[in-house]
Amino acid sequence: MILVTGGTGFIGGHLLERLTASGLQSRCATRQHFADPNALQLCLEGVDTVIHLAGATKALTPAGYYAANVRLTEVLVRALAGRGVRLVHVSSLAAAGPGAEGAPIEEGVEPRPLTHYGKSKLEAERMVRTALLDAVIVRPPVVYGPRDTGVFTILKSISKGFALQIAGGERWFSHIYVADLVEGLLAAARSPHAAGRTYFLAYSKPANWSELAEAAGRIMNRPPRLWRVPVAAARSAGFIADCWSQLTRRPGIVSREKVAEAECIWWVCDTRRARTDLGFEAPTSLEQGLALTLAWYKEAGWLHY
Repeated sequence: MILVTGGTGFIGGHLLERLTASGLQSRCATRQHFADPNALQLCLEGVDTVIHLAGATKALTPAGYYAANVRLTEVLVRALAGRGVRLVHVSSLAAAGPGAEGAPIEEGVEPRPLTHYGKSKLEAERMVRTALLDAVIVRPPVVYGPRDTGVFTILKSISKGFALQIAGGERWFSHIYVADLVEGLLAAARSPHAAGRTYFLAYSKPANWSELAEAAGRIMNRPPRLWRVPVAAARSAGFIADCWSQLTRRPGIVSREKVAEAECIWWVCDTRRARTDLGFEAPTSLEQGLALTLAWYKEAGWLHY
């Protein structure tokens, strides 16, 4: 039996669909389970694997990141103590921080997260590693696919004929199509070699934002005009977005933290350990994944092109 936390989210929804389609027994833990220790213990009955996705990628305050990414993990770790359950803890490349240009980040590099999101993810990782020595930690980079609302914002602007980029040269990033990530998580849950290890799960070839814009433009037959935004303007936009989020009490996709991450030149990770230990290699290229994603957005009525 596999327990999934964060099953109502983007990645969690795809994971539960994959488990159901495969006939694998699974259940989903909600925030209500975390609030009630007895309910969480009942939820864990008969479970041999937990894939922990619950958390926050955006928050109104720094404390919001630590509450969602660290405190929830702490509750889960305590509940798992002594159960002999394999935990696959889903963290983020943000926990490692950006790397030096031209050198993919390896799992053993000293983490240097930039933002409270990344720092909260790293704190949760360290808590997991201290309490559950056999836990598997997975750090995905940019994840995209059907139902995603993050990369969707970029694709929506491209569908209208323009793409925004921060000035100062190309910025490179690792990426993974959501269905591939799900397979990687299941590989991490199954592999005996994964116990106590940390993995980056990503497509082996990184991309830059111009390549993403050009590929999406080709698929939609709408070559975008590139607008380069000065760094100062991007930071101002992040500040304004934060102010608006405070007024509306709803955290947005754009923020000062997200702008700080977007300024970095090199968010690229090394995928060799996952290939060696797990036999996992993400098969979906950026253009293939974008074609699948854009087709879903079009069919769902999210985009019109």
